[in-house]
Amino acid sequence: MNARVVFAVAVVALSLWTARGFLPPLIWATILAVTLWPLYIKFAARLTSGPTRLAAVAFTAIVALILFTPMALAIYQVAEQSGDIANWLKKARESGIEVPDWIARLPVVAEIVQQWWRDNLSDPKAATAWLKTINADDASGLFNTFGGQLMRRLFMLFFSLFALFVLLSNGRSVANRTIETCDRILGHPGEGVVQKIVDSIRGTVNGTVIVAIGEGLLIGVGYLAAGVPNAVMFTIITTAFAMLPFGAWAVFTAAAATLLSGGGSGIAAAGVFFWGATVMLAGDHFVWPTLVGGAARLPFLFAFVGIFGGLAAFGHTRFVFRTSHHGRTIDGLARVDFSS
Repeated sequence: MNARVVFAVAVVALSLWTARGFLPPLIWATILAVTLWPLYIKFAARLTSGPTRLAAVAFTAIVALILFTPMALAIYQVAEQSGDIANWLKKARESGIEVPDWIARLPVVAEIVQQWWRDNLSDPKAATAWLKTINADDASGLFNTFGGQLMRRLFMLFFSLFALFVLLSNGRSVANRTIETCDRILGHPGEGVVQKIVDSIRGTVNGTVIVAIGEGLLIGVGYLAAGVPNAVMFTIITTAFAMLPFGAWAVFTAAAATLLSGGGSGIAAAGVFFWGATVMLAGDHFVWPTLVGGAARLPFLFAFVGIFGGLAAFGHTRFVFRTSHHGRTIDGLARVDFSS
């Protein structure tokens, strides 16, 4: 028995080491499969009178469409603006940067910002000194590196969707094997442990989606009231990015900047930002832990510690890159910390 246990542990460890690069998409696929299984069963019953490969393909395609639409919009916007940013940097170093009209409409700090802009950016020499650490060629290299990282992430997303299809196609057998294994290891409480894990996963994901939709719609009302250009598109992107830590913050900040640069009042732009911040703080710190804790039947304190402790433990994303441009090697490290 001891030899069998050691052998089993060694096989599992070797398997995890071999598949370590694919574990994140596999975990995401498992989370999606567990969360969407009740919805998939209803969908399959209407489409093919039960779970089949055709139903799994169709359902996975719908999930892919929902995931790719906001991502495609964001990627398109970044790609469309990348050339303009590089040209703007070159022009700024050559002739300086004029004070934009929208700065005069800023509430309270308009005069201070205008004076700082004239001293540091309007004069070509001052602008060159201030922007000397930013090189347009380096920026182009970073955009190329971003493209490489994007392709890798897209491949992992495709792999995750393929794994989701496999799990949906074989959902019942995978669930039965999992329960049998837990029963062998833990005894009679094994099935209860599995059910608790399933409830926690579904509660977390469903709570995240519900809160993100609510936050996106509420912030979208602010976009419409303030007159933000393309308010509907900003609302869709805000809803999608609200599922990511600090994603919605970037979107409604960009919406406020777009409103300001497009001729809107500074008070309206500030209102968009503070309204978005209020909605996000209330949703993420009070509504979300309550929904997740209630769905998983966990005390509020445990749900709060689990959610934000998880972000603190696993919420560090690092992008390490090395690229060459005109014979020079550029090394860099970008680190996004979601633990704050």
